[in-house]
Amino acid sequence: MVEDMSLDQKIAEVRTLLERVQKDYLPATFANSFGAEDMVLTDLIARHYPDIEMFTLDTGRLPQETYDLMQQVTERYGIRIPVYFPDAAAVEAYVAQNGPNAFYDSVDLRKKCCHIRKVEPLKRALRDKRAWITGLRRDQAPTRKGLVESEFDAENGLQKFSPLLDWSQADVWAYLKQFDVPYNALHDKGYTSIGCAPCTRAITPGEDVRAGRWWWEDPEIKECGLHPGKKRGAHNIASATTAGSGAAVKDLAVSD
Repeated sequence: MVEDMSLDQKIAEVRTLLERVQKDYLPATFANSFGAEDMVLTDLIARHYPDIEMFTLDTGRLPQETYDLMQQVTERYGIRIPVYFPDAAAVEAYVAQNGPNAFYDSVDLRKKCCHIRKVEPLKRALRDKRAWITGLRRDQAPTRKGLVESEFDAENGLQKFSPLLDWSQADVWAYLKQFDVPYNALHDKGYTSIGCAPCTRAITPGEDVRAGRWWWEDPEIKECGLHPGKKRGAHNIASATTAGSGAAVKDLAVSD
């Protein structure tokens, strides 16, 4: 069973999947939010899979600590990750009509903000790619229980891989510690899932790991729209031709 596997065995499985992506699915890209899980994949891809591209989304409202980590990654791995920004005119129109913090007013307005700042830039980043990679895990949230390791992303028209799907929170932090991988300083302050600054807060011991994201909404529905249409069931791998203390809480950190 997956839960009985050692960390080394889990790393080997992830590397096998990444090798397959690099061999059969280029051009492929990794959507890097600089969360704890994504730093595991950043380390693996940067050190072993140079043909897999990376990118990140800058919504314009990220915490300073996330920008600090971006710089650390550049210095540590000698890479500069492309950054995609939202359309300025769309942001201006949203703020003019609704105000700068309208995402607190309703789920609909929050999702519109996410669409402008995250979903539309994601589509640009994935254009002309055959596959993309995420740091999603099944136990991150109720909305992610039905994830599969590989599936065709019909919304974006390419294959989607989630290599860390069956990793636990403990596995993620064990990897970061073992390989001395940099991580977001907010994790040491009780932040377990880090997105935009106004939509992210620290959690307290006992709270769900994503309780700090859009905390004013129902946890059964809160997603930003980057990962729609989750499927349940067996793996669906397309062929290559198919186009308490901060430290305690830190161990629960999850990816976007």
